Amino acid sequence: MAISINEQAIIDQAASILDREIKVNSEVDALTSPKLVRQYLRFAIEAKEHEVFVAIFLNTQHRVIESVELFRGTLDQASVYPREVAKEALKRNAGGVIFAHNHPSGSPEPSDADRKITERLKAALELFDIRVLDHFVVGAGDIVSFAERGWV
Repeated sequence: MAISINEQAIIDQAASILDREIKVNSEVDALTSPKLVRQYLRFAIEAKEHEVFVAIFLNTQHRVIESVELFRGTLDQASVYPREVAKEALKRNAGGVIFAHNHPSGSPEPSDADRKITERLKAALELFDIRVLDHFVVGAGDIVSFAERGWV
């Protein structure tokens, strides 16, 4: 189901407000709540018609440094390069990262390729003492957490 330009503008504005709230609210560990991460991701990437791969870079207290769309793909895939992810994390002096990507098909079920790239990213970032805290897959109305499944 395609969304209208006005609906997309509202979604983009909501994502912007959540993004700002997460960054500004430094008195609490904003992303220790999976619920808040899910709300943010639902607005930020669920409605995209192409696959996007996002990294939420965190400091050592798990507060948000920046949320960045690192890779943009096609309808059913996005190429993710661990070297580029490591460069971006080091550039921001991140102590941790949460990954997320959407499945425009609507199914939030992670593929074998999703699990493999997460393992590659985790191994690459471990070399720099950067922890991968979670990887979310966003589908239509549902979001799967790798951490909740014991995969991270």
